[in-house]
Amino acid sequence: MHYFLANGQELIIREPEPSDAAALLNYFQQAVQDSDFLMTTPDEARQHTLRTEQDFIRSFRAHPYNLYLVALVQQQIVATLSVTRGNRSKIEHTAEFGIAVIRPYWNMGIGRRLMTQMFRWLSSHPQIKLLYCKVMANNERAIHLYQSFGFVEQGRLSRFLRQPSGEYVDLIYFTKWLDESIIP
Repeated sequence: MHYFLANGQELIIREPEPSDAAALLNYFQQAVQDSDFLMTTPDEARQHTLRTEQDFIRSFRAHPYNLYLVALVQQQIVATLSVTRGNRSKIEHTAEFGIAVIRPYWNMGIGRRLMTQMFRWLSSHPQIKLLYCKVMANNERAIHLYQSFGFVEQGRLSRFLRQPSGEYVDLIYFTKWLDESIIP
């Protein structure tokens, strides 16, 4: 899919290829440097290798009920979205998603466009009935985005995450039942 950002730059959203692994590795390491809102720390991200990224891409491509999208601006990966379906029979009607955008591209609508693309994909995967995500309670932009798509807070784990600074942060679970209109 092709879009244009408010600044006139073209945004391309597509599934990654194994050949994108090096660019994804660079993106991932930048994303965790840019934000404390991700679960991975910069030290943990440095342990990822080109092979790790290639295997990650292949694992998504091999599973028809998982989705992995990259968003590119000027051929640079600036954001990703992943959807992972539950892998046990009692939870195979569920899928968890996550989004990350590198800081220079925050507040440009890229997360919203990725989510719109995700809902289009979900419309052809009716086996997935419940979509959920986890978000840090201090990530107000993400919370607002999820709520604008009809996600509802389902639970909060108080002081669940400990940031490298030592600060504790609540983790919130958001869910959306997909029985209603699939595309908001």
